[in-house]
Amino acid sequence: MPHAQKTPQEPQETPQDVHHAAEGHDEPQDGQETPQDAPEGQEESQETAETFPREYVEKLRQENGRYRQRAQEADDLAHRLHVQLVKATGRLADPEDLPFADDHLDDPAKLQSAVDDLLARKPHLASRRPRGDVGQGQMSDSHGTVDLAALLRSRA
Repeated sequence: MPHAQKTPQEPQETPQDVHHAAEGHDEPQDGQETPQDAPEGQEESQETAETFPREYVEKLRQENGRYRQRAQEADDLAHRLHVQLVKATGRLADPEDLPFADDHLDDPAKLQSAVDDLLARKPHLASRRPRGDVGQGQMSDSHGTVDLAALLRSRA
């Protein structure tokens, strides 16, 4: 018959232990050391084993700070590009009315559909710039002298 290996059993909680834990007592159980009982040298060696040199940590923090600044600059540039792309459509009075989305930068069709959707929901955001001939400004391409008789004949 094979011998079964004995495994150390964990101490089981007694109702008294549960009662003390519920009351917030942090009493060490048998065999456990409290921080006051631990030797000072052992506590210090554990702290130094888990820390890095100050110079190394400062270098990592500076590097991380540079990456955060670059990421912030990239986000700012992406937002500016988004505003300019919306402005280029000429369909919104204020290009910042369309919320920023990364996929608008990559796909012009998605940008166009987002502008269409926004204008369908909120038509008052549309650009009110007149297009085409509105009956104002220079009517002919001639840059010659002004002939009043010709103007009167054309209006008659």
